[in-house]
Amino acid sequence: MLTQDEMKQLVAKYAISFVQNGQVVGVGTGSTAMEFLKQLAELIHSGQLRDIVLVPTSSEVEYMCHILKIDRYLRQPWQVDKIDIAIDGADEVDPNKNLIKGGGGALVGEKIVDYSAEKFVVIVDETKLVEKLGSKHPVPVEVIPKYWGLVVRQLVGKYGGEARLRILEKGKRGPLVTDQGNYLVDWYRLIEDPEVYERNIKEIPGVVEVGIFSSKHVYKVLVARRDGKVEEF
Repeated sequence: MLTQDEMKQLVAKYAISFVQNGQVVGVGTGSTAMEFLKQLAELIHSGQLRDIVLVPTSSEVEYMCHILKIDRYLRQPWQVDKIDIAIDGADEVDPNKNLIKGGGGALVGEKIVDYSAEKFVVIVDETKLVEKLGSKHPVPVEVIPKYWGLVVRQLVGKYGGEARLRILEKGKRGPLVTDQGNYLVDWYRLIEDPEVYERNIKEIPGVVEVGIFSSKHVYKVLVARRDGKVEEF
């Protein structure tokens, strides 16, 4: 039986088959997406993948491209006319391919790049599968910093659950600051209708983005299993 790290490596390797020479590739954020980036770098260096353009979803991706010596392939979103495919992980995936994402503080960049791609492929291990979103992870809500308290009151007042500002306990203490200079509010609630909640929460003044990703934007979900198999749905 595979460990979780081994499952991440397995599904990342499987996802490489979706990338073709000459494509513009959106690269996601998080531990599974970083495994994909490492394997992508190996193919680029070996010459098996050519003329690739990489569009980052976060500063983490930009830094890792530098470490992996593939930063010359990086382009910012405004430098490309299209994104052929985006490969990204998720915190939770429900049976209908709806997602919770953005726990790492790169929510806005992830949603813009993933939703802009012609094909958005999600890579996860089986521990990320849930019957309903919100079962294991809170929904991250990115908010304008000085208005976070007002957003929390409106969010909980309208839709219930619990919400609190994400605070760092190690390193720099205090609120987590996202790539865009905002704060993250973690909202704890089961999500019955992801598409409706995604739309409604974004209508709250002060909300920049919400970590619910609708299935209508997802091309495929690839799931690594402990028995060494990868399932597509």
